[in-house]
Amino acid sequence: MLKNLTISTLFLLSTLTFHAQQTAVFTNELVDFNKAVELYNNNQFLAAQSLFSKVKAAAQDETIEGDCAYYIANCAVRLNQQDADALMEEFVEEYPTSIKRNDAYINVANYYFENGKYSYARKWYDKVDEAGVPRSERDKFYFNNGYAYFQNKRYSEAKKYFNRVSTSEKYGVQAKYYLGFIAYEGDDYEEANELFEEVKDEERYAEGLSYYQADMNFKLGKFQKAIDMGKEQYDNSNPQEKSELSKIIGESYFNLEQYAEAIPYLKEYKGKRGKWNNTDYYQLGYAYYKQGDYQNAINEFNKIIDGKNAVAQNAYYHLAESYLKLDQKQQALNAFKNASEMDYSEEIREDAWLNYAKLSYEIGNSYKSAPQVLLSFIETYPNNKNNEALKDLLIDSYITSKNYKAAMELLENNKSFENKLAYQKVAFFRGTELYNEGNYAEAKNFFNLSLKEPRDPVYTAKATFWNAESDYQLNNFEEALIGYKQFLQLPGASKTSEMQNSKYNLAYANFKLKQYPEAITNFKGYVESSTAEGARKKDAYLRLGDSYFVTSQYWPAMENYNEAIRLGTADEDYAAFQKAISFGFVDRTQSKIDGLQEFVVKYPRSVYRDDALYELGNTYVAQENNNAAIAAYDKLIKELPKSSFVARALLKKALILDNTGKSNDALALFKRVAKDFPSTPEALQAVASAKIIYIDQGKVDEYAAWVSTLDFVEIEDAEVDDATYLAAEQPYLENKPKVAITRFEGYLEEFPNGRHALQAHFYLGQLYFAENASERAIPHYAFVVGKERSEFTEQALARISEAYLAKKDYENAITYLKRLEVEADFPQNIIFAQTNSMKASYELKQYTEAVAYAEKVLQNAKIDNAIKSDAQVIIARAAMKTNNESKARAAYAEVAKIATGQLAAEALYYDAYFKYKEGMFEASNTAIQKLAKEYSGYKYFGAKGLVLMAKNFYALDDAYQATYILESVIKNFVEFTDVVDEAKTELAVIKAAEAKTNASVETEGN
Repeated sequence: MLKNLTISTLFLLSTLTFHAQQTAVFTNELVDFNKAVELYNNNQFLAAQSLFSKVKAAAQDETIEGDCAYYIANCAVRLNQQDADALMEEFVEEYPTSIKRNDAYINVANYYFENGKYSYARKWYDKVDEAGVPRSERDKFYFNNGYAYFQNKRYSEAKKYFNRVSTSEKYGVQAKYYLGFIAYEGDDYEEANELFEEVKDEERYAEGLSYYQADMNFKLGKFQKAIDMGKEQYDNSNPQEKSELSKIIGESYFNLEQYAEAIPYLKEYKGKRGKWNNTDYYQLGYAYYKQGDYQNAINEFNKIIDGKNAVAQNAYYHLAESYLKLDQKQQALNAFKNASEMDYSEEIREDAWLNYAKLSYEIGNSYKSAPQVLLSFIETYPNNKNNEALKDLLIDSYITSKNYKAAMELLENNKSFENKLAYQKVAFFRGTELYNEGNYAEAKNFFNLSLKEPRDPVYTAKATFWNAESDYQLNNFEEALIGYKQFLQLPGASKTSEMQNSKYNLAYANFKLKQYPEAITNFKGYVESSTAEGARKKDAYLRLGDSYFVTSQYWPAMENYNEAIRLGTADEDYAAFQKAISFGFVDRTQSKIDGLQEFVVKYPRSVYRDDALYELGNTYVAQENNNAAIAAYDKLIKELPKSSFVARALLKKALILDNTGKSNDALALFKRVAKDFPSTPEALQAVASAKIIYIDQGKVDEYAAWVSTLDFVEIEDAEVDDATYLAAEQPYLENKPKVAITRFEGYLEEFPNGRHALQAHFYLGQLYFAENASERAIPHYAFVVGKERSEFTEQALARISEAYLAKKDYENAITYLKRLEVEADFPQNIIFAQTNSMKASYELKQYTEAVAYAEKVLQNAKIDNAIKSDAQVIIARAAMKTNNESKARAAYAEVAKIATGQLAAEALYYDAYFKYKEGMFEASNTAIQKLAKEYSGYKYFGAKGLVLMAKNFYALDDAYQATYILESVIKNFVEFTDVVDEAKTELAVIKAAEAKTNASVETEGN
């Protein structure tokens, strides 16, 4: 039985022997104590603890009481009770002389150690009095201490204890292993290698040592040895170790430039916590690159995002080269740009920048114009051997990039690189760009700048021609005529495309200047030339007819009108009307009548229909066919009540009635004219004619009473009214605007309802409008359009609409535009009304109305391409706003056929957008490349195109291209907040996704 008792029990037995006189109670306590010890030794800690507590409570002997406290605390430790530490501390504090004090510390520490709770073990090992540890237990104490420190990564303390048992028979091998590991972690690979060599024959360590020794040899640059050692253990390793060995072996082959051998091992690496970093991707990518496997190289390199070190710069450079090998130039441009923006290797930076510049010239650049990139390189690397060739590219890039504005700024502000020929060409192209935008005055400035450097005779001729065209558009017809004539005399003119239409343009300038004989000569010269064709030829015949007509050469006029009709001119109705009128001037009255009657039937929607009916009535009057005349006038009045000829037709009809003895009927019509068309010349004539009838009938009082109801007739002041008005009109006719304004204002102040109030308001509106004082012009135009239809109504409607459009007051503008559309006689005003109603409706977000107007505009065969583009763009934009993308796509496709400048850039962007939506990512990028190449001057669509390109690349699994492009947009296009916001959102999504597999990617949360 004694062999099962603890030392404490033996001690108690000896005490019992010595104190034989103890009481029976003491004996019972000892029995219970021994039972508790037996339960403790049998690991029945809860029962033992309960019995020890009972014995302790009844104990009269301090030794038994202390031993019970010791065991109670030990049981608490083993039962993992919350107060275990406190009980042990309490035991030590209450029984400071107990011989179990040190044993208690060691016992608890060993218990925690054996259960892997090394932090708890450390707490109790620190309390142990090392000197009190029995010699036989010291090696275990030292090893356990070292290992507990080791597990807590406190390697310096661990090393101290492991060194104490490094020669121990029992613990020496383990200590050396851990000392080797500590040396390994401290990068002391030589020492680690020595220690691992001493324990490598131990089977339990052999497996782990293989990895460490392979890794150490790798880190010591002993790559072949690292490979050999790694391969020894490779097939027998667990998945995690196999992954790490794959990295060591693969990277060792990589460093030995044995790339084919490196690839399979590099691919097998699983990463840290399942993630690779940028260096991992670089090594595999570079290995593929060196093998000529460029697609796989790209697949690895383009996973390196957020790279900001030498490895990343190198990777981006080789990524760019891989793209080039596969003819993926846009991707290569981005990668070269990225590498050129890093300064870890100046050699790589320079070469990357050079390639970036060349590609910018070749395919275009949405970030900066190609000239800017080329010039920046030349200035940064003035000694680069490629600079002479780059200068040639720079000259040409000004033209090919179409970023003429930026090119002009560079040429004008950079004196270190002067090229007069490039300046001449760029100035010319910038002028044509502005001309196409309708900015004719500014276009002239650039044409003149081009003409100051007459280096290339062809461009000198072109600039001369388009300078004249600008003058023509600005109504400077005399200057335009001079320009056209100068163009024809220039040696380079014959080599230009402008030459084929030169006589046509010259003839038009003659026509506008009323130089009709010269106009006839030049129009004839044009229609008889081999270059005459299409719409210009038809129009030339029409204007030739007009020129003959104006010079009273009616037979030639009719011949040319007939030819225009035969060719199918869009102005066939006008030609037919003019032809009919011409018959009247050659005494073929019946032919005139027949022509006008045929016109009225054949062209029921023509804007000249009221002209034809009015002229038909007048012709019947001349033939004294009053009934037919009245029938023509009545048809006009009934069918075209908004026509400016209605007042005249009523007046003519009244005069016929008066002349045929129907004075009362005539008087009724005169009164109608005075009432419905107050202040017009017709109204004044009607009043005068009515006056004669009243006098003839002896009803002067009735006349006076009637006239008093007319606010535009003031009999007693008529002469003063006339004189005051004429005094104002005279300086207006003499082009003295300031004097005219003062006098017209004075007239209206004196005669607010005067006989000439309508004219005065209109002319004041014109004067203020000419001075860009739209606010002051508007009330005067409003007065005119507020009255009945007059000869001034149409132009006043156009001008007041224009004034409100300039103010972006679309609500008021559209009110007058709608009236103008209905009331206009001139086709150009109808087009103006419809076009601007379309634009105003769009600005007011009335998309249905905007589209309706746009479709109405497109039905007009006479509109030019610029207006067609505007209409198609409105349809497209409105469709996008209403999520009708199929309609938008069709409209943008039409825009692309005819648009220039910004509208062409917009159409090209949406071509790319719709291809992206259909999953045609590569085709979408091709369209964006064209946008960058041909329209780089339109930065907004360039920026939007880049965001779209980023989406395309990400859809094509190229995360590098996507993230780099988006970061570049955010950095370079801060002025376009909507584009930048979209780029930021897209970038955050992509980075969050990539961070799941790439440990180098930084997201906003990191």
